[in-house]
Amino acid sequence: MPEQVDVLICGSGSAGLCAAVWLARCGVDFKILEQRDGPLQQGQADGVQVRTVEILESLGLSEDLLKEACHVLELTFWTSSGDEGIRRSRRMPDTDMGLSHLPHVILNQARINELMIRDIERSCGNTNIRYGSRVTDVKVDGQTARDPRAHCVTVKTVENGTEHVYRAKYVLGCDGAHSAVRKSLGFNMVGDSTDAVWAVMDVYPVTDFPDIRKKSVLQTDAGNLVVIPREGEEKVRFYMEMPPGWAAAAAAADVTPDNPHLKARLERIFHPYEVAVAETAWFSVYAIGQRLADRFTQDYRVFLTGDACHTHSPKAGQGMNVSLQDGYNIGWKLAAVLCGQARPALLETYVTERQETAKDLIEFDRYFTKLFSSAYRKEHRVSSADFQDYFVKMGRYTAGLAIQYKPSLTVQPGEEDGLAAGVPVGMRFPSAQVVRLFDVRTLQLAKALVSDSRWHMIVFGGDVNDEEARTRLFTVTDNLNEALSKLPLFNRRVHDFIHPILVLKSDRLLLDEKNIPPFYTPKTGRGGVRCHLNVFLDDQTYHDGHGEAYKKYGVDRKVGAMVLVRPDQYVARIFALEDPVGVWRFFEAYLSPTPNGMTSA
Repeated sequence: MPEQVDVLICGSGSAGLCAAVWLARCGVDFKILEQRDGPLQQGQADGVQVRTVEILESLGLSEDLLKEACHVLELTFWTSSGDEGIRRSRRMPDTDMGLSHLPHVILNQARINELMIRDIERSCGNTNIRYGSRVTDVKVDGQTARDPRAHCVTVKTVENGTEHVYRAKYVLGCDGAHSAVRKSLGFNMVGDSTDAVWAVMDVYPVTDFPDIRKKSVLQTDAGNLVVIPREGEEKVRFYMEMPPGWAAAAAAADVTPDNPHLKARLERIFHPYEVAVAETAWFSVYAIGQRLADRFTQDYRVFLTGDACHTHSPKAGQGMNVSLQDGYNIGWKLAAVLCGQARPALLETYVTERQETAKDLIEFDRYFTKLFSSAYRKEHRVSSADFQDYFVKMGRYTAGLAIQYKPSLTVQPGEEDGLAAGVPVGMRFPSAQVVRLFDVRTLQLAKALVSDSRWHMIVFGGDVNDEEARTRLFTVTDNLNEALSKLPLFNRRVHDFIHPILVLKSDRLLLDEKNIPPFYTPKTGRGGVRCHLNVFLDDQTYHDGHGEAYKKYGVDRKVGAMVLVRPDQYVARIFALEDPVGVWRFFEAYLSPTPNGMTSA
């Protein structure tokens, strides 16, 4: 008999595990199939861009990450200086000031996967991963795909030499560049490859190169090389351009860590500094290529994620990050649909949002890798300064913070956007320093946007020390609560669906806590204990100065605004304080009209 499951995740990489974290927390029935015999031990990816760190923070998984990882704080550029060898030509912060409250870090993908697997285990009591399971066939029954309760996807696998059959409502193809899910569905990877070949190696270098513990880009007459410091104090990753004309297959066969030509090339690139490799922990050779799947979904029942639908070079450290963010995007949406909260149309936005993101990534990577090519720069007369300027210009993109989703069911720009001019609709909500009212703790507001499946309504209520503003806030809050209470939540509490956050522009020392509407301090704790974590002030702090949050967000304290943020921290819409009906209309279109979820009985 086929085994039924609501969501079948094929592959336990970054995308699959991040989606599973959402599903596990929301109580959705799922299983993960992994062809390997056990967890990833030595991942190829290591760069964790600031957006990914923000995501892991929102999931409560950033503490170990930040403690164990190498923090990348400075970027240096080195260029050839004639017979004298290389010299440092530029240094700059790795992440622009104010871009994020979190850093760019380096940690092995296997360890990041482990953090997510442990979280799944905490939620489910087990990992829900079946190792040694190879997917052989995936089919969707198109006739029943429109029935939201149908297990319309059949997946065949081989487990320990025996065929096993699954029936699922949804399937995620998270099984990498050679995806069996994609091949079963007949989807094609469209793109090209080049003759450019690079070697990548994790090594323990013996060197007097001064920036060996910094992210460094070396553009030399002897070739290009990128230095990435790894976690710990000794290991470093080198990305090294190989000579022109090397085919990837020949390079893989001819080049080993002990190859004398490789050693000589390293020495020429680093001259006048000495460099030797005491030990090689990992080594590989790859050809540059960019490819994109021609389709991301089959009947909105099977979805491709990560390398299964987009492949590119590792130069800008996007691979693991974009894959994890694919999983983060589809995960909350599947959970919302299967728990009966959202209409199935929500899943269509995964394709529109992440397919566009992947296209942008491919175009960026195609040009970015050309700039790393000595031959391309010579042919097109691209100077080292031009290359460095482009590197700096694309800092927001490589940090993962340039994505802006287009209008959809959950992204609705409008006339009210100017009420919070510093909060672009469709982009991740930017952070600013605030002080929490009830414990006077200085925090980044983004820390309040936890990934717990709730939407976040951030109300900028102005100065409640002013009687007129205070009266307005109570009226606005009452109307908002009334509007939300009319939504078809089917016995679910409003605060289980909406996370209200109040940000005031008041002098904290003069503020009377009785002037805070109780809607923002709901009785959600044990035995009816009130929550005191949702009220913040844009005010002076004892030790950290003034965050100027209203200024950063472009909010007028006398006018105020309501900013609706999705469960994945992207801004959905901006409302006037006097428009609770607009909030109701937004969710009326989003929420499922029926009380029953789509999870298995």
